[in-house]
Amino acid sequence: MKDTELAQISLTKDHTGAIANPIYLSTAYQHPQLGQSTGYDYTRTKNPTRTAFEESFAKLEKGVASFATSSGMAAIQLVCNLFKPDDEVLVAFDLYGGTFRLFDFYEQQYGVTFKYVDFLNYEEIENQITSQTKALFIEPISNPQMIDIDVTPYYVLSKKHDLLTIIDNTFLTPYFSTPLEEGADIVLHSATKYIGGHNDVLAGVVTVKDDKLAEELGQFHNMIGATLSPLDSYLLQRGLKTLHLRIDRSQENAQKLAVKCQDLDAIDEVLYSGRTGMLSLRLNKAYSVSKFLENLETCIFAESLGGTETFITFPYTQTHVDMPDEEKDKRGIDEFLIRLSIGIENYSDIEADIIQALTHSKVGVIS
Repeated sequence: MKDTELAQISLTKDHTGAIANPIYLSTAYQHPQLGQSTGYDYTRTKNPTRTAFEESFAKLEKGVASFATSSGMAAIQLVCNLFKPDDEVLVAFDLYGGTFRLFDFYEQQYGVTFKYVDFLNYEEIENQITSQTKALFIEPISNPQMIDIDVTPYYVLSKKHDLLTIIDNTFLTPYFSTPLEEGADIVLHSATKYIGGHNDVLAGVVTVKDDKLAEELGQFHNMIGATLSPLDSYLLQRGLKTLHLRIDRSQENAQKLAVKCQDLDAIDEVLYSGRTGMLSLRLNKAYSVSKFLENLETCIFAESLGGTETFITFPYTQTHVDMPDEEKDKRGIDEFLIRLSIGIENYSDIEADIIQALTHSKVGVIS
């Protein structure tokens, strides 16, 4: 996506000519007379500030409609309402722990089956498809192993078997990837992350390219009521205006850090796709993750990603804490793995902080 295109789409089209998207706090709207409406009746159903963001985002995603939700998990939950008992969804094996937790709940509570598979193995996926299979759910860059999945063949496979392809595009954003244009049916984001970009808004968004699917999700969105507030909608619209600048800078910093960490004795493994500002590191067993986190000065030990600050997260006890230990073991989520969301600070400050924190975290020599 071109920077100029993103900037133009993020501008509001308010009738006053306001450059900043106005915040409409009203929960109710006056009817001109019986049977007439301004197009806005009740803010859960539709709000002008939320509409401005949703319409902008749908254009970015090359979709027909977007639905802004109260969190990233609410976005996934909105999509889950498409499935019925005995339906089956094939899910990328490595994924965010909160998504795993929600899918486990839906399996226990509603009888929807979520089968975890390796999307690096195309033949395995096709062999797993049954008459009960309704969708594929993929993180193109997985969380936290940063596995880069080529999703293009699965768009073809989904059409062959009449399945929905659902893409969690939180890491890549529409700046790097527009899955609906490439062949996906549904794309969703935790907009708390790169879309908002400043660690000050909790939000999610779902976008589709099919009118019938848009109508169905629109009904769910209104019924469930997990819609985004006017203020948060404004913050997302504001975030779109700097999305390209922030992501370019965080990716540049991440690429430099990934190269640097390859040469550090304290790091056993660098997990990086080469894209985005997200990477994971596996510390050498002679180093303490706890001490490393305690000694950070510039980077921040916090449980989120995609903001202007560099955040470091410990998946084992944070993002994936509710995943059973045996499942974490299968995915390589151990007590030496950390996930980094690289911010837009001066790169030399990020590198210096990580090196000094590693220096203070050495606890012994492993024979």
